[in-house]
Amino acid sequence: MKQQACTMRRPAALTLTGASRLPIPSVQYQNSRPSESLRHRRRLWLRLSLGVLVGLVAITGFAFPATALADDADTRPTVTVLVYNHTQASGVILAAEREAERILDEAGVRPVWLDCLDRNSAADPQGLCGKAREPADVVLRLLPGPTPHGFQDTLFGITFLPTLASVYYEYAVGLAKNDKEVPTILGCAIAHELGHLLLGPKSHSGGGIMHGEWGPREFRLALMGGLLFTSQQSKVIQAETRRRMNLQTGTLKEPRLATVDPWAEPRIALESD
Repeated sequence: MKQQACTMRRPAALTLTGASRLPIPSVQYQNSRPSESLRHRRRLWLRLSLGVLVGLVAITGFAFPATALADDADTRPTVTVLVYNHTQASGVILAAEREAERILDEAGVRPVWLDCLDRNSAADPQGLCGKAREPADVVLRLLPGPTPHGFQDTLFGITFLPTLASVYYEYAVGLAKNDKEVPTILGCAIAHELGHLLLGPKSHSGGGIMHGEWGPREFRLALMGGLLFTSQQSKVIQAETRRRMNLQTGTLKEPRLATVDPWAEPRIALESD
């Protein structure tokens, strides 16, 4: 729309008795652009607003560094878990992995799950699943139930140091009161068996997730999210994970193990506690 000026014209001068003629000045009302002073004030206000916004962002970054710089500040050691899932419950296994990941995260370790039975080669770009096993590897087998092997099983599975942990899916199902509890119990079992690999021999404890015998108290804590590694166990797990990372990057050297058959039991030192 074009601007239109509204003008009030001055009327003729009025003659008042006993008074001189007083001309009535004209008054004009016109829609015009803001004055230079007003525009200057608006620009100044905008600059101040932007400055305040930048300041708030900076303050937030200093006040919450873990959130603002999460990627840069994450120095947790990473453990890659080579998973061989021989059950028919993929959805439950994924949920159990998330629960185990939460527990390991509480211990200061970031797990990365690699599905070694996924036929998609893009799932394993580095070929970790097919290479010869090394002492730094962490292999997890998820089996429907125990297999004949001549060794003594624990409630949830069996661990062969230093690389292989097996967890039995059917045991977790049998212990759960309903389907919703299965991933939680199975996730705790996975974390327990991986704990054996990262803590070493004789790693059962009098309490927590590495307790040798799980009773009502342990299952109650598990379902509440409170069945965790102790602070001392967490320190050992972090140190061992870093050591394995150094082995994988070539900083340390140890002899290789035989290639793992996902169904056979490798002849490695048995976790017997």
